[in-house]
Amino acid sequence: MPDGSKLGHGPGVEVLTAKEYKSGVKPTWCPGCGDFGVLSSTSKALAALQLQRHEVVVVSGIGCSSRTPYFMRTYGFHSVHGRAVPIATGMKLANPDLTILVMGGDGDLMSIGAGHFPPAAARNVDITCVMMDNQTYGLTKAQSSPTSSIGHKSKSTPYGVVAKPIDPVLFALANGATFVARGYSAQPNELTELIAQGIRHSGFSFIHVQSPCAEFFNTYDYYDQQVENLPPDWDAHDLKAAIEMALTEEKVHLGVFYEEERLVYSSAVRQFEPEPKQFDLAEYLKRFS
Repeated sequence: MPDGSKLGHGPGVEVLTAKEYKSGVKPTWCPGCGDFGVLSSTSKALAALQLQRHEVVVVSGIGCSSRTPYFMRTYGFHSVHGRAVPIATGMKLANPDLTILVMGGDGDLMSIGAGHFPPAAARNVDITCVMMDNQTYGLTKAQSSPTSSIGHKSKSTPYGVVAKPIDPVLFALANGATFVARGYSAQPNELTELIAQGIRHSGFSFIHVQSPCAEFFNTYDYYDQQVENLPPDWDAHDLKAAIEMALTEEKVHLGVFYEEERLVYSSAVRQFEPEPKQFDLAEYLKRFS
């Protein structure tokens, strides 16, 4: 069941449109960037859920997609490279009532930040992680990324990539994420629903978004031909089937691969210390001096 704190309905609560979740800062992305579609879908999802802006925090690392907090009229935290997930974890532990979105790219989340992903998924931290995947490092001008295909030629791999690419959906499933989905930035209505479902889900939600880079690695034509919805009778509660689909899919499937209910981290750890205690920083530092 969804966490009641994530639903902003109630007497005296301001009704917001999607536009009102966007800041006045003009996005600096290149024309045609898939991240525009993700930004729009995120605003629409928040509006559909009617989450109040002061209840939402958008956390990011470094990269084109990690500029998202500037373009959202919510609380935001533009952190250092690869550290969005642990920062979001700390925020959720400090204030479980917050709705926290981690917005990042394939480089930020699957490379330098990849070590932080498995613990958050295994602990079932109640955050929604949206990964914009363009298979390239767009901000630093087109090096290969952890999701670049074998043979992909770039400034950092002029003879072609030789490393097997990470499959983000398989990575999330293998590490215990309790909500795993994939969307496409060129299908914003469907992506809006996936993001809303991820936010409503209590636990670690991961949404892999194919979000092409129109400037350095334009894959729109490819994904327009390759994307396909999961079968209508797909059982999103079958982990084995989800893993097999991620391993064997010839098409790029969109939709919810997997969902399960499990105790969330912030609730689990509060069982150890039900009552909050005043933190004495000076006393704490003395222990290590």
